Amino acid sequence: MKPTVCRTVLYKLHGGDVDQINRRRADFAAFNRAHRPADHEPGSFPGRSGHIGHFGNQVAEGEQYPAVVVRTFGGTTVNLHVLLDGNDTYWATSRMEGDDPGQWSWPPRPEGEPGDRPAQH
Repeated sequence: MKPTVCRTVLYKLHGGDVDQINRRRADFAAFNRAHRPADHEPGSFPGRSGHIGHFGNQVAEGEQYPAVVVRTFGGTTVNLHVLLDGNDTYWATSRMEGDDPGQWSWPPRPEGEPGDRPAQH
């Protein structure tokens, strides 16, 4: 089956993904510890236009998360918006279909669910 924009797939994290996601979350936790709410008001840092607080459960290599296809490059290479277990997401670029870490796969169908149906005209 060919991936198309807006389809949901499963993405398996690899070590580089894990490092980036956990580092952003650790950086935010450190920022929170260093800046008490009384220290500043939102928007009071000069030159800053805002930031997102990255928080959620730690991730590990091989874990799978749902991901939305945001761009295709023909065949099975895609860019993905990975939905993490937290308030943030991860952008996985130029990823191929497969079962290894760093690749995406189609989610399994629930038992008894029919396969793809032909387009209705």
